[in-house]
Amino acid sequence: MGHYSLCPLCDSLKIGLHIQTNDFFLSAEPFSLFRCLNCGFVFTQDHPDERTIGSYYASEEYLSHNDSAKGFSSTLYKISREFMLKRKRRLVERETGLKRGKLLDTGSGTGHFLNQMKQAGWEVNGIEINKKAREYAASSFGLDVISPDKISSLSSKSFDCITLWHVLEHFEDPFRYFSEISRLLTDGGVCITALPNSNSFDAEHYNKFWAAYDVPRHIWHFSPFTFQLFAQKAGFKIRSIKSLPLDVFYISILSEKYMGTWLYFITGIITGKWFWFLSLFKKEKSSSLIYILKKKEN
Repeated sequence: MGHYSLCPLCDSLKIGLHIQTNDFFLSAEPFSLFRCLNCGFVFTQDHPDERTIGSYYASEEYLSHNDSAKGFSSTLYKISREFMLKRKRRLVERETGLKRGKLLDTGSGTGHFLNQMKQAGWEVNGIEINKKAREYAASSFGLDVISPDKISSLSSKSFDCITLWHVLEHFEDPFRYFSEISRLLTDGGVCITALPNSNSFDAEHYNKFWAAYDVPRHIWHFSPFTFQLFAQKAGFKIRSIKSLPLDVFYISILSEKYMGTWLYFITGIITGKWFWFLSLFKKEKSSSLIYILKKKEN
């Protein structure tokens, strides 16, 4: 069990209860979100450790691990994924300045993004903790995807781009993982990290029902400010920040569902559209953000 007496980000003793919420996705168990009064970092207190967390992913409805899931949420997720694949590819090409290169996708799931990059001519590798998802990526797309414990087998300075699409919030030790990312990136390489924004309009509105808290699978709940602190401590600098425009709709729909709202889909779309509109004027309040990172120069 992961219990913290100090802030995991700034080591302050000034931490306390922020929100009491539940695992609305699977177990219905209660969990506590703590907040640092010094830096504002929010984290899941007393979360399951690496030995026990697997059971909280053990659902056919956990969509990034299962491409055969059925139902409304699955259909919505797949439509959104197909829309975003080419946008992600263009983002990688624009931020790296390359049309071809070597890419590592961390938390690559069933491999759809890696396959998009492979089809565009990139050399690709993936890292994925779920065995079933790794096997699907290999059999469906012929992808080379390894488990996280084998990351040390990858050669140093071998990737032009490393992507983490909603992955970092799951890592028990994100600093150790980012030290590996630093080792694996070429000197001019780019790390692209997408994260839910705990300081977003929708997070403030839905409070304990905000679907992107997703406890206990999500351990860390970054805002733009706290992620900047994390990046600096990990030896990176943020080159730019971008929004993920569709996330607010998906998260709002799920949040309305968790609240027990009748016609949650319609309500979620309407509410999500309002938050999306507001975030046009305050990008830092978007539901999810993409951080473009470069290693600090020595």
